[in-house]
Amino acid sequence: LTNRCTCACEFCIRKNTDTVGSAHSLWLEREPTREEVWLDIQSRNPEQYRELVFCGFGEPTIRLNELLWVCKQFKAQYNLPVRVNTNGHASLIAGQDVAPLFEGLVDVVSISLNAKNAAEYSRICHPRDGEAAFDAMLDFADKVKHFVPKVIMTVVDTMPAEDIEACRKIAESLGVSFRVRSYIA
Repeated sequence: LTNRCTCACEFCIRKNTDTVGSAHSLWLEREPTREEVWLDIQSRNPEQYRELVFCGFGEPTIRLNELLWVCKQFKAQYNLPVRVNTNGHASLIAGQDVAPLFEGLVDVVSISLNAKNAAEYSRICHPRDGEAAFDAMLDFADKVKHFVPKVIMTVVDTMPAEDIEACRKIAESLGVSFRVRSYIA
């Protein structure tokens, strides 16, 4: 949906490469319209996949209206889960609580936690909104879990074990799942 992001994470794959797997460049020449996104999804025979995932070289919730519109079209036509990989800044970006908008449209929200506290998060992820972004992310996770069947907070496996455990405890305290993901260089 976009290459824009509210973070500039130290470990972001887009700092090292233009592609992932067999994909061509993930850098967009321009942001596609929602109709273009929908037509592209339909052209790929979605039934052959396990889920539709919004992910890439940008924060999908920056284009929240387009994201939700495409999810609505998809859910009306296909019986497949929808996952949104996000930095969790959706409500911060919109300036209001947007968690209820995900209800019935998104099945899984995967939030990149990436740090055990606001100072560390700010140092590693360089969020546009500074340390306030960490609490906004936690607040979004806490709220969206009431509207989406599965919420997962993730960290990369390059963190020290004690930091991973601290992040696991954050996820548990919020009542959401936790996953350690492999770092892709």
